[in-house]
Amino acid sequence: QVQLVESGGGLVQPGGSLRLSCLASGNIFSINTMDWYRQAPGKQRELVAVSSGGSTGYADSVKGRFTISRDNAKNTVYLQMNSLKPEDTAVYYCYARGTIGTLTDGLSDFGAWGQGTQVTVSS
Repeated sequence: QVQLVESGGGLVQPGGSLRLSCLASGNIFSINTMDWYRQAPGKQRELVAVSSGGSTGYADSVKGRFTISRDNAKNTVYLQMNSLKPEDTAVYYCYARGTIGTLTDGLSDFGAWGQGTQVTVSS
């Protein structure tokens, strides 16, 4: 089993910055991708940023403002959010996909979501 725990959300004024963190724990063999999604009230969950195989990608709405990074040794992904706007207000979720287990006991694929962290951008 894999658990993802996000942290770093909060209330920030427009133009401000926040840094989100997501720590993956459990019997992890490897992680292929660690992504950030967000869901605003009354809207569908949307992909914000992707970190996979050393490459990154961003939604058009956050390009140039958000930066995703990973510390593979710590199974942690970060989302640095700068120049925040009120429309960035949402619950931010971490998603990871990879392999759990050991070579001795066997390996299997996993996909897991964190519980979410609230980001509110307001004056």
